[in-house]
Amino acid sequence: MASTLSPDRLHELSSRFRGDLIHPGSDSYESARKVWNGMIDRRPAAILRCKSIADVQNAVRFARETDSPIAIRGGGHNAAGLATCDDGIVVDLSGMRDVVVDAERRTARAGGGATWGDFDRATAQHGLATTGGAISTTGIGGLTLGGGLGWLMRSYGMTCDNLIGAEVVTADGQLRRASEQENPDLLWALRGGGGNFGVVTTFEYRLHPVSTILGGMLLYPLTRAREAFRLYRDVARWAPDKLTVFCGMLHSPDGIPLVAFLVCYNGPVEEGERALKAIRDFGAPAAGEVGPMPYTALQGMLDAGFPSGLQVHWRSEFVKSISDELIETIVSAYERVPSPLSAILFEQFGGAVRRIPRDATAYDLRDADFNLVIVSRWADPAQAEQNVQWARSLSDAVRAYTTGQVYVNYIGAGEAPDRVRAAFGADKFAKLSGIKRKYDPTNLFRLNQNIPPG
Repeated sequence: MASTLSPDRLHELSSRFRGDLIHPGSDSYESARKVWNGMIDRRPAAILRCKSIADVQNAVRFARETDSPIAIRGGGHNAAGLATCDDGIVVDLSGMRDVVVDAERRTARAGGGATWGDFDRATAQHGLATTGGAISTTGIGGLTLGGGLGWLMRSYGMTCDNLIGAEVVTADGQLRRASEQENPDLLWALRGGGGNFGVVTTFEYRLHPVSTILGGMLLYPLTRAREAFRLYRDVARWAPDKLTVFCGMLHSPDGIPLVAFLVCYNGPVEEGERALKAIRDFGAPAAGEVGPMPYTALQGMLDAGFPSGLQVHWRSEFVKSISDELIETIVSAYERVPSPLSAILFEQFGGAVRRIPRDATAYDLRDADFNLVIVSRWADPAQAEQNVQWARSLSDAVRAYTTGQVYVNYIGAGEAPDRVRAAFGADKFAKLSGIKRKYDPTNLFRLNQNIPPG
């Protein structure tokens, strides 16, 4: 059904909305409607930049009253562009970014629009952290709700495993508390079930002692990629939980193709050096270094390489092991990559992620050892077809080596709905569908990796 956002209706909303109401006639509209992925070019009828829970409640009620599509924007980083929409309402939480740390209890409460940079700066003042995204400009909301992978996950589990409470504006405009004691089914669904169940205005996390880590990046010529991935396979097999290593292919800023080890050891430096001996023995890198650094420095290490505004097409597949055949497939593909801005990356799982009981959270993918991420990026919109096709072809080529499962936050634009089912499995999808029916029976929150009400 078409949106009914007439100027009169927007004026009516403005009388009870205390945040910023941005519409196509506003000076800030063009900048406000942009998201991280430059491929996404949508024009919402109104962007409601909320400053309070009451603003969020008014925005949700208004969307329901006007039968308008509603998108929820935290950091705007989702590669599929789910933080915005055409002709509907964007509930923008960027005005709700406060982070309050309780160092004694080792917990933190954060507004739904906070980024991981906001969060990590606040918790680092107390020598604490929780598993968060590897790019500091990513919003905490989308990452947490989809599961949340990061450098600390092998030590402390996924981000969603550390979510201990939330405040949620549900489809009826009511504010509900989700915890182990209040609406525990809702908390279970928020731990990996995506943005299907309401607008999370506050997240509460469990924190862990983290300050200095052994981390960084070691870069080698792409000609060594095949042996680098074989080494990575061996290192990952014996890695202690404190060690997380990603391995991938990328280009330097001046266009040189490289293979990289990205490292985090969350423990004493001397122990970390022993754990990294095999990688150190690989030889002197062409560039980069690994050494003691503040955890916040590691969290910002990739920021410059993932700026806002590039054209992005994202694919992802979980794999149980890295075979020689899979290595040959991805290296051969990267040798033919059409854009030097693109990357292929293995993310290491296991450790604490695997020890969380499968039924404890909506997040389901506990057994895979690696996630293979294909990030196709380019600057010129006219080059979209060849870059998207490269990513799709590679995704098809590696399918034989994968588990058939996918991380919900990495589902790209235009992928089939059965990919969402593949993120949860049949039993969890059915349970999530039932919880969706309870809290959002009309599927008001459908501009996401959608789980329809059952």
